[in-house]
Amino acid sequence: MNTVTPVHIIGAGLAGSEAAWQLAEAGIPVIIHEMRPTRPTDAHHTDKCAELVCSNSFRSDDKEYNAVGLIHDEMRRANSLILRCADKHKVPAGAALAVDREGFSQAVTDALSNHPLITLERGEIDGLPPVEWGNTIIATGPLTSGPLAEAIREATSEKSLAFFDAIAPIMYKESIDFDKAWFQSRYDKGDGKDYINCPMNRDEYNAFIDALLAGEKTEFKDWEKDTPYFDGCLPIEVMAERGRETLRHGPMKPVGLTNPHDPLVKSYAIVQLRQDNALGTLYNMVGFQTKLKYGAQVEVFKTIPGLENADFARLGGIHRNTFINSPRLLDPTLRLKTRPDIRFAGQITGCEGYVESAAVGLMTGRFTAAEKQGRELPLPPAVTAMGALLGHITGGADESTFQPMNVNFGLFPELELTKRVKGRDRKKLYTDRAIPVFDEWLASIN
Repeated sequence: MNTVTPVHIIGAGLAGSEAAWQLAEAGIPVIIHEMRPTRPTDAHHTDKCAELVCSNSFRSDDKEYNAVGLIHDEMRRANSLILRCADKHKVPAGAALAVDREGFSQAVTDALSNHPLITLERGEIDGLPPVEWGNTIIATGPLTSGPLAEAIREATSEKSLAFFDAIAPIMYKESIDFDKAWFQSRYDKGDGKDYINCPMNRDEYNAFIDALLAGEKTEFKDWEKDTPYFDGCLPIEVMAERGRETLRHGPMKPVGLTNPHDPLVKSYAIVQLRQDNALGTLYNMVGFQTKLKYGAQVEVFKTIPGLENADFARLGGIHRNTFINSPRLLDPTLRLKTRPDIRFAGQITGCEGYVESAAVGLMTGRFTAAEKQGRELPLPPAVTAMGALLGHITGGADESTFQPMNVNFGLFPELELTKRVKGRDRKKLYTDRAIPVFDEWLASIN
């Protein structure tokens, strides 16, 4: 019988689920506290663990030339539950790792529910965990409940903990007009046909921009109006306000694609749709996060060629996210400096992105397990993706300007080079340096 006192984890999102798995696999009992369905959120639709509320993409899976792909690789090597379930439920997405969101979250939920050392308790935790709980991980993510967020704010003397995030619409494939749309990946990556493409000429694009800018938007409450957006997930209408050409150089760029219905005419802009479930019956609009009201979304998005009769399974929306000033508040192992019994994990630490959140959960779980076992766990080296991300959020970033950040090679220590190397060759040097160092670190702690 296991006599080790359990670690409490608040939140069963990507980070909390991964932290629980790492702890349980190390022989540490875990109690996960998840407020859904007792208290719903503005973005979740189910009570499952690790539900994906925005995109279904974990972004690039290229471990040689992309920092996100590298962190995928490191997590797989470290027995990540999130990556294992993502790989099992992946759907076509070119060079990216995208998943059937229902199958993925169900797999995570099943794995946690069936683990003998994990207990899942439903109900809201509306304040900081009591000291008698001992080791606790707060992994409530971007949708932390108001009472808990306020308790964290009071305990840390922080003025603000929030920013806005948006989600994109999802539609039924059968409602798409393939006399106008076609299957193709940009530059034929992946299987070459992983995306549905909807083309626009110049006039159609300009009419779309006009409708987008004129469409009725969600209005913020007075207390929300000074809350910033996260730049990595801007609503398309906010991007459009920055200039008429912004979207066609962003999510609607037409490069690397040829319209088989009219191969001699170059599209002025292209809307891409990515498979959202394993059956291939649902597709989401890539990069189309929005704060348009529902009626306006239907009206505006049906002006896109091929989507005139689109039937939406879910429309887009906007929600308020929460994160702490980690460089100021957390120590190098993600403990709250004023309450070392509490660690934070996931997006609430100020990392941004699904895999980044899960990776921080993985590290938090391992740090906590080592502490429970009375041993010291060395930090992942800064030249690895996990080490670079951890270093950024726990001290590498300027605390006075700290904002959520995706993993990228700019967070890594500079390469020691004798000559100038640029582009893909430079990225490959970062990953070539990271992989053996990560393996060495992993061998030393397992």
